[in-house]
Amino acid sequence: MVSCALLWSLLVISLSGTLAQNAGQLTFDLVVKDNQPDGNKMMYMAQAAPGGSLFGAMTRLSNSNHSDFTFNSSEHIDYGAYLESVNGLFGSLQDHTYWELLVQTANGIIRSSVGISCYIPQANEVVILNFTTW
Repeated sequence: MVSCALLWSLLVISLSGTLAQNAGQLTFDLVVKDNQPDGNKMMYMAQAAPGGSLFGAMTRLSNSNHSDFTFNSSEHIDYGAYLESVNGLFGSLQDHTYWELLVQTANGIIRSSVGISCYIPQANEVVILNFTTW
């Protein structure tokens, strides 16, 4: 029979690993906005390593058991990850739709000059994945 002290030790070690994994993470809001007539808006609390990319934070959020957030991307040799879909909604060349990366700043909402693999989220900011047309 396993002793109570041994079980407690294993629990503490397990929790320590989970807490250490989240320690030092910065938190920001990730908004998924669908500008289609029947579209909706969802907000997620995301975490990134300091200096870590948005792609890493999105992957962490997607892998979380506490979130329904999903995304697909493809890799471009020169530009990094290209966001193809969010929560099952794909951009389309035929429909002229795509996901754009926006950031809400003190001066308003700006379009990021880099993609999800190069954008570095900041603590407490709002990152917007905006489904739109061109």
